[in-house]
Amino acid sequence: MIVLGIDPGYAIVGYGVVEYNNNHFRAIEYGAVTTEAHTPFNERIEKIYDGVSALIAKYSPAALAVEKLFFNTNQKTAIDVAQARGAIVLAAQKAGVKIFEYTPLQVKQSVVGYGRAEKKQVQEMTRLMLNLDKIPKPDDAADALAMAICHCHSAGSLIGSLQMR
Repeated sequence: MIVLGIDPGYAIVGYGVVEYNNNHFRAIEYGAVTTEAHTPFNERIEKIYDGVSALIAKYSPAALAVEKLFFNTNQKTAIDVAQARGAIVLAAQKAGVKIFEYTPLQVKQSVVGYGRAEKKQVQEMTRLMLNLDKIPKPDDAADALAMAICHCHSAGSLIGSLQMR
């Protein structure tokens, strides 16, 4: 199974493409779709949509795993990230890719085994699980890979298999 993990944003959209077979993970590609700060927002959204669409076309993932958003401080940032996330979800929907949402707590629990794990712990466990030489950069890519791992674990469970039907 190939999973595209996404860490949504509007300046940096982290992505990680992971293959999962028989409880073994392999990182296929990871990185970020980036947009320039002074670019009109609608053009940034278009670049995000195009970038995610290109990844889907290249790797044909069985699923897209994306962070479920939760903000309690800056409302403008929350709205902008939500719009970028909408473009990401639309790209997957139009390509017929199943979409799954996970909270940061679920990702930490899945990758580290502890829902209150520190970011560095999640990054190191992601590196180890994917047999990488170093922690992926930017951090958004590492977060996206962790998101993909979380989905692989969830999809392998009975509950996950029922969700995918």
